Amino acid sequence: MTQRLKAFLSSNRDLRQLTQRVGEIAALQHQYLLIAPASLSQSSRIIQRKGQMLIIAADNGAVAAKLRQMSDELISSFITRGCEVTGIQIKVQVRILPSARKPLPRSIGEQGKKELETLAQSLENSPLKSALERLARQRLKP
Repeated sequence: MTQRLKAFLSSNRDLRQLTQRVGEIAALQHQYLLIAPASLSQSSRIIQRKGQMLIIAADNGAVAAKLRQMSDELISSFITRGCEVTGIQIKVQVRILPSARKPLPRSIGEQGKKELETLAQSLENSPLKSALERLARQRLKP
């Protein structure tokens, strides 16, 4: 964090408290990544701490169920690492992933263009022949 940003966040009591809470959650998340099995920690995260209660968000019900089964083990591991945790609450909170990229338009190679032209020449005048000719005329992309 830059000095200007640190100074800004420290200048206001509310921002200072928020920064502290975010730091706490980040530290707990780091510990959680070390404690929880990788298959579960990839699909869940620490979202809040209320007193000594940790709230973990799971991406789906299966992960939530497994975390509930492991909650006593997780609490023991947090305590062993010096974190004051007496309870864990699991919430299902589906993470919305960014939409897939639109596929890039495809181009027709030189060989494909020749075959389309040959096919179009072998047909009588029809909408299919016109469509094949248009397709063959499309500009080739590198």
